[in-house]
Amino acid sequence: MDIAERLKRCLPRGLILDLDDHFRASALKAWHVIRDHTGLVKKRARRIEGVTRFQMLEQDYETVSALHGGVEISGVLPGTNHKIFQTFYRFGPHDAPGVVIGLAMMPEPSKLPSQNITRRAGVTLNLHLSPGFDLDGRGIRDGDIFAVFLVARDPARAGHILQMAVGVIESTFEQFLFYETLDKFLSGEADAPDVGPSDPPPSPAGVGGLKMRTATPYVPPEFGAEDEEKGGAV
Repeated sequence: MDIAERLKRCLPRGLILDLDDHFRASALKAWHVIRDHTGLVKKRARRIEGVTRFQMLEQDYETVSALHGGVEISGVLPGTNHKIFQTFYRFGPHDAPGVVIGLAMMPEPSKLPSQNITRRAGVTLNLHLSPGFDLDGRGIRDGDIFAVFLVARDPARAGHILQMAVGVIESTFEQFLFYETLDKFLSGEADAPDVGPSDPPPSPAGVGGLKMRTATPYVPPEFGAEDEEKGGAV
């Protein structure tokens, strides 16, 4: 299965362009709101800005996804017993495999977002994309795959976004199976995650193009509904 081909076939170009516009505008608006109307300083302001930014981006994601024909998925992930707390949207034909997509902030470009209940449930759809033993005789399954719109804030410019990307995370939530910035995704050019000197080499048993997870610096947390259940970051 060609992951890039599936994503580009199922995700409308207009959806990507609209999300890019809305996300950049909302990130800047969130910064202005906190700066001009809260009186908070330094760490408090950054923390509340992070919460506000994510909530605004999540609303943009839901509004734009519905506008472009996405089918809302909430509650329990179809075909599984996994509960989800953030809304996903499905794109693609009704009678053929498609793409289920969510939203996540990443600490910096090409770094995995934090795990939470919802994302861990989502990546279970990608089990058939990962190498494994065919012990049950069923072989590779060709069903929906789970992807995420990834957003990294710009630490050097308040209110700005450094990078946005589309990613597919492996079912154990340890590495990317696919990662492209929105610009490259729209242009059709491949864009593998950057590999820094401290990154470990890919697993020999992995899939080509994988990037191993590395330690990431602290960034202001952004909380969602399921964090009230577990106390983790969105």
